Amino acid sequence: MLTSATPPAQTKPDVGWGFTHTQYSADEGRASATKRVEDLLSGSGMPENQHIMGWGAGNPEPVKGRYDFEEMDRRIAFIRKSGGTPVVTLCCAPDWMKGRQAGSDNTDWSQSALETAPTPDHFKDFAALAAAVAKRYPDVRHFVVWNEFKGFWNNSKARWDYEGYTELYNLVYKALKQVNPEIMVGGPYLVMDSVDPQQEQDASTTLRGTWGAMDQQALDAFDYWNKNKVGADFVVVDGSSYTNDDHLLPDEFAATDKFNAVGAWVRQQTHDLPLWWAEYYVEPTDGNGDRKGWTESHRVAVQATGMIAMVKGGASSGFYWNPEEKNGTDCPGCLWTPTLAAGGGKPLPMYNLVSRFGKEFPPGTQYRTVPVAKDDAPDVRVLATDKVVLVVNTLDRTISAQVDGKRFDMTAYEVKWLPR
Repeated sequence: MLTSATPPAQTKPDVGWGFTHTQYSADEGRASATKRVEDLLSGSGMPENQHIMGWGAGNPEPVKGRYDFEEMDRRIAFIRKSGGTPVVTLCCAPDWMKGRQAGSDNTDWSQSALETAPTPDHFKDFAALAAAVAKRYPDVRHFVVWNEFKGFWNNSKARWDYEGYTELYNLVYKALKQVNPEIMVGGPYLVMDSVDPQQEQDASTTLRGTWGAMDQQALDAFDYWNKNKVGADFVVVDGSSYTNDDHLLPDEFAATDKFNAVGAWVRQQTHDLPLWWAEYYVEPTDGNGDRKGWTESHRVAVQATGMIAMVKGGASSGFYWNPEEKNGTDCPGCLWTPTLAAGGGKPLPMYNLVSRFGKEFPPGTQYRTVPVAKDDAPDVRVLATDKVVLVVNTLDRTISAQVDGKRFDMTAYEVKWLPR
């Protein structure tokens, strides 16, 4: 049942650090387990992102003009009950907008079908759907347009169809602003791919580092959107610290410098629009598309390093893609244990990192530089304010570090919070 909405008194373009609901989340499961996650999140105030179709939401408009928001209602109701700031990603599109058959029973949930963009003659229909979503959930004041340019590849020109995406974006932007001028809209949610620095094809000659070279096609697509958009309240990108052939250069920790470099570039191009990372990945997938190869302490340490790099690149908001499982107790990288079991819904190490990071480093935070002993500087990553210092041990062994005038031991891959 959809709970009542309480629109915010004031809307700002930044929302802070939170997560995205995926196929399985805490809106379903044992009552005791889902309540445990609600209570957990209610004390964090983290923003929570949900897509309108896929990733836990059904077909929102199976037939033109006939809406079905049952699953979306359940997710939004959970976000409201858990006290999160709701964010909606406007992806993906009903089948009839993609030249396929209408009707709920005809929905094609294959990945290739889901990731097909609306045809240009249905761009206005998609904008109308976006407006319907905004009217249904008046407390949602932040909308991201589409996801990773899915379906927007121009085969004949062998490049992104950035003209098509920008046309869709502009129609959606105007439709949402007509619903409520206070609504905040952002894009282009483009994957900022990078390639091996030795590669010449599609490699940027200007935006590069030890982590690799930016894919020039992504930069060209971003540039077109940035110059031709009708407006934006914030800018959204996503990406991985590793190259598109899964290389972590020069290693998994140093590779996160990419987030810093890309963020600084984006902010420069957009004249310092608030920067969001819609997704960010630091661990390559295996042959099954899973990220289960690292220990959880290793995973959390590299993740923390990546988040530090995003902040140093100018980001003020970001969403952890929560890889929640349907059931079981082993859930690598998840924020909480699966809620299908009565004992589920318990916080995992990644939740502790993401929620604490959001609490300590909200939008508008003033960061401080703190001294790090010369011998320790290569081995730790640090982010500090007047009140707290986040320290990450990048080594798979115990170290003794001196940060901010304090000497302390850190276990392998430990993430430590120091009060100031």
